[in-house]
Amino acid sequence: MKTNHPILMLQRRIPAIGIGLILLFWIPVFVSAQALDGKPYTPGVDSDIDLYINTWTNSMPRHSHGSLVERDILTKGDHLNPPFKGAVLQHVNKVAYTTIDPGASTTPTTLKGEQEIFYVDDGEGSITWGSKNSRLYKGITVLIPEGLEFTMKNTGEEPLKMYLISEPTFPGFRPNKEILVRDENIIPISGTNGHWCHIVKQIFMQGKGDGLATIQSFLTVSFDPMTIAQPHSHTGTQEEVWLMVDGNSYLMLGKQLRFQPEGKAFMVPPDGNTPHSNINTGSERVKMLYYSILSETKQ
Repeated sequence: MKTNHPILMLQRRIPAIGIGLILLFWIPVFVSAQALDGKPYTPGVDSDIDLYINTWTNSMPRHSHGSLVERDILTKGDHLNPPFKGAVLQHVNKVAYTTIDPGASTTPTTLKGEQEIFYVDDGEGSITWGSKNSRLYKGITVLIPEGLEFTMKNTGEEPLKMYLISEPTFPGFRPNKEILVRDENIIPISGTNGHWCHIVKQIFMQGKGDGLATIQSFLTVSFDPMTIAQPHSHTGTQEEVWLMVDGNSYLMLGKQLRFQPEGKAFMVPPDGNTPHSNINTGSERVKMLYYSILSETKQ
């Protein structure tokens, strides 16, 4: 009889000696370093991690910006007591998956009270503001400031697929006067050993003149084959979100494992007792979008 239980799937993909080595080095870290209680998962005591994990395929589509089709992944809710699956965000408005059909264009749009970050996952297109425009293709990330009219167009023969993060602005915030475009394909790697194995590229950072309002760091983080990130937890009002964009991995969140394919995101419960780690059991490098907010500090 076949089963999709994550532990058994993991065992089928890694030789027994590999599992043994993983447990040998992994268990002491998240038990002692994270000061967990050592007890089995207890409903009502430990966080219900499935409320903090969601994918766009669970959401109904809706239209925005004219022809942009959005499907929510994570939405506003409660950091510690989510009212429903994916409703976990306190600082950011939403994390969504979006598409524009071939030949379609959005209507001229001007953001108010928010800024938008689009990461292009697949397809070809363009974004236009004023007399300027820029190409859109896989790995391009754009930060669209509040108060600037823009349009996007699908110039290819396949859907233009993008991930969207909407961050709120605040009174007195001074947005950029231009759209900021970054090509992740040519951005240099800034580190390779954070939490043991994070391969990091800095896309947008607060304090470096990039024009972020609420988000403090927006990165891509990759994991090489057969690597494990150091399990660690978060506390307070920290909002840290991880969205898989290339490949698949296993996610350890608290005391449980879940499979994390492309399009699925999670937020780390900031309760100080739910460590997280991603485990790449495959033969190819995988990549995730990441943003973090440590506090409600303003620029």
